[in-house]
Amino acid sequence: MGGRPSSPLDKQQRQHLRGQVDTLLRNFLPCYRGQLAASVLRQISRELGPQEPAGSQLLRSKKLPRVREHRGPLTQLRGHPPRWQPIFCVLRGDGRLEWFSHKEEYENGGQCLGSTALTGYTLLTSQREYLRLLDALCPESLGDHTQEEPDSLLEVPVNFPLFLQHPFRRHLCFSAATREAQHAWRLALQGGIRLQGTVLQRSQAPAARAFLDAVRLYRQHQGHFGDDDVTLGSDAEVLTAVLMREQLPALRAQTLPGLRGAGRTRAWAWTELLDAVHADVLAGASAGLCAFQPEKDELLASLEKTIRPDVDQLLRQQARVAGRLRTDIRGPLESCLRREVDPQLPRVVQTLLRTVEASLEAVRTLLAQGMDRLSHRLRQSPSGTRLRREVYSFGEMPWDLALMQTCYREAERSRGRLGQLAAPFGFLGMQSLVFGAQDLAQQLMADAVATFLQLADQCLTTALNCDQAAQRLERVRGRVLKELPEFEGDVLAMGSQALTTEGIYEDVIRGCLLQRIDQELKKTLGANDVSCTLDGCLEVPWEQEGADEETEAEREGGACPRQPDSGTQIQPLCPPPSRGTFRS
Repeated sequence: MGGRPSSPLDKQQRQHLRGQVDTLLRNFLPCYRGQLAASVLRQISRELGPQEPAGSQLLRSKKLPRVREHRGPLTQLRGHPPRWQPIFCVLRGDGRLEWFSHKEEYENGGQCLGSTALTGYTLLTSQREYLRLLDALCPESLGDHTQEEPDSLLEVPVNFPLFLQHPFRRHLCFSAATREAQHAWRLALQGGIRLQGTVLQRSQAPAARAFLDAVRLYRQHQGHFGDDDVTLGSDAEVLTAVLMREQLPALRAQTLPGLRGAGRTRAWAWTELLDAVHADVLAGASAGLCAFQPEKDELLASLEKTIRPDVDQLLRQQARVAGRLRTDIRGPLESCLRREVDPQLPRVVQTLLRTVEASLEAVRTLLAQGMDRLSHRLRQSPSGTRLRREVYSFGEMPWDLALMQTCYREAERSRGRLGQLAAPFGFLGMQSLVFGAQDLAQQLMADAVATFLQLADQCLTTALNCDQAAQRLERVRGRVLKELPEFEGDVLAMGSQALTTEGIYEDVIRGCLLQRIDQELKKTLGANDVSCTLDGCLEVPWEQEGADEETEAEREGGACPRQPDSGTQIQPLCPPPSRGTFRS
């Protein structure tokens, strides 16, 4: 189980990877610059445009989702050859997992034995399931199990395992001492994986929409019109995942035959080699994005100064061009939509809405139970100290992993239904949708709790006795629950693009739809930069309103990869608009 790759990355291989990353950045940044311009225009137009009435009276919680810190003893399979060794493990608030030789080393500020960001990992608690996954990594050597050492460590049953699997990184194998400890770690790790994965979708920084759109356009230029989970993680992690996916087939063909060992020993060595490649690519992508940051900041400031004074004229010109395009392509477009999209709409909508509705119903039930418990405590015990403790516990409900698990589980159960969209639509982004529904459940709970606490604070006074106070809380309870159905109806038009009806639907069928639309447009208008015009500058006719509400990235910057196994530069997909592009 512990074989190292027979050919670890040497200087030439590392130089090759740096070249790959440089090409990735060189080919992506022109498209990203163009998307920054489009994003700034959309943002300013939303600020100055008519404000839609709020779909809910719920207050917006000021607390941001956060990774709950967790720590405790575990055993880890590590070393060469790997063996189970005791460690002290710490999940940090920034989503990093660290492990130390013992608790005292951590408490004294010592150096950790290892660490990793949780982005992109999948947690398994079944040893049998993990071994099946490991066997699938090197299927050509499955018949060689007899050549492995007879006391292979992963053949020994592990009572309370915690396996962290990543498509491009070394697997992490831990074991807890009790089922209770395993359960606590499972909740903590799953929460960290989700929050690390959806950082771009949840953040409000102004460059995220541009970055995510640029990644989408780059991949479409490569012929990738399906959808998957590549946009989970920070900007550098997203670009790393894009490049790793491009290079994986060639990397497997070139290096896998040379790895020592057989069966699971070879699979384990393969994950270690992938980890080394991933680390180099991630370091290069991070450095490139940092180098681009000053230029991006200057560009955003310049765009703000140039677009805002002329925004009305730009929007009028945009509307005129969009109107002409709609007139020119209405017939072919409508025919395409009726033939390819309309027959599938009921199935897609029902699948996606069931995913969200189940989670929201769980939020409603959990919230009602929490408010009932608070009212009961008030009637039962007038103690101010006890009541303050109950109020604090109620306020922490959105961040209580064990309580919120009932809501998160509903979204997780929809994975099978979402998987049915893979064949007809090429949609493989199940994890992104599950995480999006779970983020939505947490945000809705946080907003409802904040609303209840503020209304309760306004209506409760020291002059009230316990029964009177409880009666007022009952009225507040009814008001908050009454707002939830309204929010549920509009929720898919209020959140980030990943959580809107229009946005989720677009995510699922975008690949198939845009490909067919592009074909029809080329037949009607010719192939002259049609994709760039629609995707880069004139998204309004094709993007739904809810899609414009997409939240933006916490970490700004971005770059985009290159064609696999090619040293030639890809032409920019959406170059920055030339001078006068938007003027009459």
